[in-house]
Amino acid sequence: MSEQGRATIGAEAFTAAALETVRKVSETQREGVLAAAALWAASLRADGVIQAFGTGHSESLATEISGRAGGFVPTNKVSLRDVVLRGDKPKDFVGDPLLERDPATARRLYELSGARPQDVFVIASNSGINGSIVEMAAVVKEHGHPLVAITSAAHGERGVSRHPSGRRLVDFADVVLDNGAPFGDSMLELPGGGTACAISSITGALLVQQIVAEAIALLLAAGIEPPVYLSANIPAGDAHNKELEDRYAGRIHRSA
Repeated sequence: MSEQGRATIGAEAFTAAALETVRKVSETQREGVLAAAALWAASLRADGVIQAFGTGHSESLATEISGRAGGFVPTNKVSLRDVVLRGDKPKDFVGDPLLERDPATARRLYELSGARPQDVFVIASNSGINGSIVEMAAVVKEHGHPLVAITSAAHGERGVSRHPSGRRLVDFADVVLDNGAPFGDSMLELPGGGTACAISSITGALLVQQIVAEAIALLLAAGIEPPVYLSANIPAGDAHNKELEDRYAGRIHRSA
């Protein structure tokens, strides 16, 4: 690769682009982060659970929310695999690479989540157009839950909905957070066309941790001890976490 190519494609080029996107997201999404944190804190104060859903690589954002050190204990990751792990579908059902485009599974996933009225939902989707994502958003709002969407505004504006209604994730959300990713997610232009090196996972995790921080601040201001996980790999971590998890027995699920 030429020196000119190295200047536009490589670790330094991606780092520069990523840092600029992180800066932009932090500045432009501040109001949305505060609004999302208020919904989370209100749910937790009402003994609610934060339900997180994403498909494809956006599932990593649901994982960022659910069951991790430094995050809230009353959290669930809703996954397409739940219809097998906790439902009645055969294991090959989730082998379909286009399953995320099918809206039919969303209602069953909602049932399996065990959501209660005081729960808040977070749905992550870079495109915000796939059938299961849009249908889940519709189901969540049918049941009256607050909904936070984490998505790419640039992609959503150009993407065509794959839901029969023609609607998108953002059409249902109470709070929409833009992860700053470009159309297609990848940031570095390739010499022969196309792009490489995605950003949505980085900025999505940033937004989640910002929401966690602000929600904790709200709980502390109200005199409430935040139900936060400690790392299981430090002394007393397991005991601390089990005590908190026992408060939500039967309501939170920890699966792959």
